[in-house]
Amino acid sequence: MAQTVLGNIFLGYQLLWNQLRQPAAVRLFVDADAAVPVDAQHLLAALREQWPEQAPVLLLEIHSVSLLNDILEHGTASDPWVQVPEAWLVSDAALAQRVHQAHHRGLKLVWCGAPGQRPEPAISEIFHKSIINLTAEEALLGLRASLQKHDDQDSAAPLNSPVVPGQIYEAIGNRALAEHCLDQQGAWALTGWPVEDVLHGYRQQLIQPGQTAIVRLVEAIDADVALDTIELILSEEPVLAYLFLRYVNSAGLGLRNEVESIRRGLMVLGYSVLKAWLLEQLPHAASDLNLQPVRTTLVTRAHLMEHLLDAGDEDDLRREVYLCGLLSQIDVLLGEPLATSLERLPLPERIQAALLQNDGPYAPYLAIAAALESPNTRATHTLCHEHQIDMEEVNRALLRTLSAMLARPARGLLA
Repeated sequence: MAQTVLGNIFLGYQLLWNQLRQPAAVRLFVDADAAVPVDAQHLLAALREQWPEQAPVLLLEIHSVSLLNDILEHGTASDPWVQVPEAWLVSDAALAQRVHQAHHRGLKLVWCGAPGQRPEPAISEIFHKSIINLTAEEALLGLRASLQKHDDQDSAAPLNSPVVPGQIYEAIGNRALAEHCLDQQGAWALTGWPVEDVLHGYRQQLIQPGQTAIVRLVEAIDADVALDTIELILSEEPVLAYLFLRYVNSAGLGLRNEVESIRRGLMVLGYSVLKAWLLEQLPHAASDLNLQPVRTTLVTRAHLMEHLLDAGDEDDLRREVYLCGLLSQIDVLLGEPLATSLERLPLPERIQAALLQNDGPYAPYLAIAAALESPNTRATHTLCHEHQIDMEEVNRALLRTLSAMLARPARGLLA
């Protein structure tokens, strides 16, 4: 049964970001068809089997009341964290009782409520953490407190920020408020990232490749590491990968044939020329940590497509699928229409068709990868049905992708 329970649920995901702008946790949205019962014990066993200890924390947001009740009845300390909505807690006495019982068994529970709500003192000790959604007034107070700390206004009466250490904050849409939560107040994580506001700060300038990736590549070249390692590091920095493909196809290099893949470009260029090019990029490289969640989101989609369209031993096909996912949102970082970004690259027709015409063999997998980034799990189910793609295989691909991330606790703080 543990081999088939993943075929009876619909999943989605959201990354939670810590102070290092790395994934502290993965929120897994879980829903099920009311007509098809899901065995909670087998589901928990399947998740334990798929999720290694070194991966970020796994947090379940379950959209079915009956399934949440069953998870609470069977969950233990070794199982994923479980989110409990305040609205269900106060309206369902049986669920509230199961919450207390699950807490005594060691299951880590996470409270969540509406904007402005906090868990009642009588039950707050039951919950390992809370997901707090600030009201507009609280968000404004947080920004004012942040500004006061930033300006070091000792003479002014200190403002009490609504952001408290160690908790999770929801729907933070402002870069300054995100920095206040994570850097000043010690929030444990943010759900999602204020991508639009972060990128708005770069509207008058081009976003450059990340400094860390360039330094890692130069060090790897100096250490004469394998080509696979160089390719991996380069492929996980979207802007650098894009600029590299433009460079190897530039008229200045005078190559006879177009280069459609990062691997081929590395083989043609060689380490010495690659290092010289990287050193040219280094003085302009970006060191803004707030860009890291944007990069990681693109890379996660690329890896997800790689797992969704399992190429087996076909390495060239696997690389092509990955590149399709990596470039699917490159326009967000380049600040221009996607068609404009892609017309500068000699990409394979299958990538062009998927990204620009929503057509071809990669298009269904790109659509599913994008749908999985949402709490609307039914959209993924609909796409799988339309394209006759097995739901269980999609769920397994998602779990393989997310569980491969490495947890990097900020400031040594453990879960």
